[in-house]
Amino acid sequence: MNRRRLAATLAVVAVMGLVPAGSMAAQPRIGVAVDRTLVTTRLGHTFVIRSRIANRAPVPAREFIAHLNVLSLDGKTYVDPEDWSSHRTRYLEPIPARGSTTLTWKLDAVNAGEIGVYVAVLPREGAGLQPATGPLVRVTIPSRKTLNAGGILPLVLGVPALVGVFAAALSLARRRHLPSRRPAESRGA
Repeated sequence: MNRRRLAATLAVVAVMGLVPAGSMAAQPRIGVAVDRTLVTTRLGHTFVIRSRIANRAPVPAREFIAHLNVLSLDGKTYVDPEDWSSHRTRYLEPIPARGSTTLTWKLDAVNAGEIGVYVAVLPREGAGLQPATGPLVRVTIPSRKTLNAGGILPLVLGVPALVGVFAAALSLARRRHLPSRRPAESRGA
């Protein structure tokens, strides 16, 4: 392969990431960054991650979607992303040429374990372009051992105590309403 042909091939390969099939218009190049890559929090707490979506091209970025992804890194924790954040998909306003926009993602720590969170950005048309993904945010949530797991301690202690009080009251009521057992001669026979 001669140098000219090699240069032309490399130019086509370089442009393929910027030009959707059947179009000669350059498409924006998107970059995704996050404000931190490590979060340590506690079960039941809320935390925030900010992502910066940058348009690195000389043309505006239009019709893009950002999506927050949540997954288990340890393989032991079941993760339902909708429990973590109810607003995980954002339809982006146009991003000016060489401009950026910042998104704030609010998450609830609902499972203990090692959790991974990342943001992916892709065009709405999805025309065979790979999504741009930000770095992984590692979220560490230690498990907590508690005597009152799930708020059940009052129930576990209260129900037997209540049954005992009820049984004692019933026994006392029976004693008061039953005729006394005196010998026959002392009743005035």
